[in-house]
Amino acid sequence: MAYWLLRSEPDVYGWDHLVKDGGTEWDGVRNYTARNFLKDMAVGDRAFFYHSNTEKAVVGIMEITRAWKPDGEKGDWASVAVKPAEKLPRPVTLAEIKAEPRLAQLEMLRQSRLSVTPVRDKEWKLILEMAGA
Repeated sequence: MAYWLLRSEPDVYGWDHLVKDGGTEWDGVRNYTARNFLKDMAVGDRAFFYHSNTEKAVVGIMEITRAWKPDGEKGDWASVAVKPAEKLPRPVTLAEIKAEPRLAQLEMLRQSRLSVTPVRDKEWKLILEMAGA
């Protein structure tokens, strides 16, 4: 199983929307690197749901329920299907993530403009620990 972090603005599509819908198509990603990460995802992989812009925090865990399929008018992009797995006991803020030296190599910090990034096993476990999970 691989781990990921997917970002969305909570006022556009947040954790509560995902829970209410029971799942969604994670589409509309228009960056080649992020698209390639979507293509690397497999059914059963887990992803942190990160509220960007206003809240700036990891708030929940999603499960990838369908591997990538073409997205966009020409099919040059990719999307995956996700469903909510669990809400974190407490959000882990960007400030907390940046303050933790063991997360210095976290891809979301190194490639801060990407909406889809991988998370290493040790980083995943540490963020869960920080969330009280």
